[in-house]
Amino acid sequence: MQQADPPRNSFGGWQTNHGGRGTGKYRTEKQNGRWWLIDPSGNRCLHIGVVSLYNSETPGSRAAYQKKYRSLADWANQTTNQLRANGFNGAGCWSSITEIRAAHHRFSYCAYIEPMAKFRDALKAQGDFQGKVGWQGYPNDIIRVFDPRFDAYIEAEAKKLAQYANDPYCVGYFTDNELPWKNDALDRILTHYRAPDPGYLAAQKWLNLRKGHHATLADINDTDRQAFGAYYIETYLQKVTRATRKYAPGKLYLGCRFNQHKEELANEALIRTAGKYMDILSINHYHKWQPEAWQMQQWENWSGKPFLISEFYSKGEDSGLANETGEGWIVKTQEDRGYFYQNFIIELLKSRACVGWHWLSYQDSDPTHSGNTPSNRNTNKGLYTYDYRPYDAALKPMQEINSRLYRLIEYLDRS
Repeated sequence: MQQADPPRNSFGGWQTNHGGRGTGKYRTEKQNGRWWLIDPSGNRCLHIGVVSLYNSETPGSRAAYQKKYRSLADWANQTTNQLRANGFNGAGCWSSITEIRAAHHRFSYCAYIEPMAKFRDALKAQGDFQGKVGWQGYPNDIIRVFDPRFDAYIEAEAKKLAQYANDPYCVGYFTDNELPWKNDALDRILTHYRAPDPGYLAAQKWLNLRKGHHATLADINDTDRQAFGAYYIETYLQKVTRATRKYAPGKLYLGCRFNQHKEELANEALIRTAGKYMDILSINHYHKWQPEAWQMQQWENWSGKPFLISEFYSKGEDSGLANETGEGWIVKTQEDRGYFYQNFIIELLKSRACVGWHWLSYQDSDPTHSGNTPSNRNTNKGLYTYDYRPYDAALKPMQEINSRLYRLIEYLDRS
């Protein structure tokens, strides 16, 4: 019979007695060729989280909540205990941190701020939107990193992290989500903007310096595009990390949640630049059934850092929901969702560079709520239904592998 995993502590780390150094904060460390998250007490850890761990306020969810829970504190206590029993040890992005922090048994969590999204919304309110808006809401799929007005939004958002700076259960923080790091950002800026736009001026100056003359679109090649992409994201990362490290010193920067496999995740110059600033690369994993060994190796080689899968999921045909939206794969049953999870995690562990994963999400979309966003309608993303019933058939296979991760890693590392 397989030996049981070592017991877990309150941070979700394994009591492995490997002489780890406790610093009171989460950190990363590479040991014998494998990356680990090291918990605040010094033990090896993986962050096994659930995204959007909050109590929904939609009509159908609210009615069920009022019947099942006495208070938000009761919801937080019951839910974190149930997730812990199924092998999860933390909350991912967009979670109810206040309630989670107040739970009787502490549960780790990740903070989230959105400086660029806040700046985007302000520009939209001011009517400063020109061009076709991409699916993330940015005109021409360009983010305004060079605009000096952006800096005030960074500062305002970064201040929000100060409340978590001394909490050992805060793993780290994300900044923004799925920003459009387009491979042809240089072409887009020079095509769609003109002086005195700060983005246009920065891009034209960069190109002129690179070419040694007043260059045009005709002068741009793919090497230029990759190099500008690195400059583009570095401008963003320099600005956000300068502010966030001031307010949350020592907390892990978990990145800005990359998601495009044919663009940022395949762009060596961009990933190398990300590795200079991010402690862990965050990747929302869609469009592929499972993570691929060669690509995971690229991410580690290029960045020199471990990675975290910050979103992934599958949807069951037996949920009673239409599953018309969302990027997750569709499988036949809830049990199959659990097997999908098992297969996905085994491939992650083979890479030796993954330090955690976050399932999207805690609850299904509420089919009774017409106000849900287009990507969250009639969709079986949750570990729980919209009315707080757990998908036990999906959770059982998840618990089976979550409870054996440490011994599985030992086996894979001997192979």
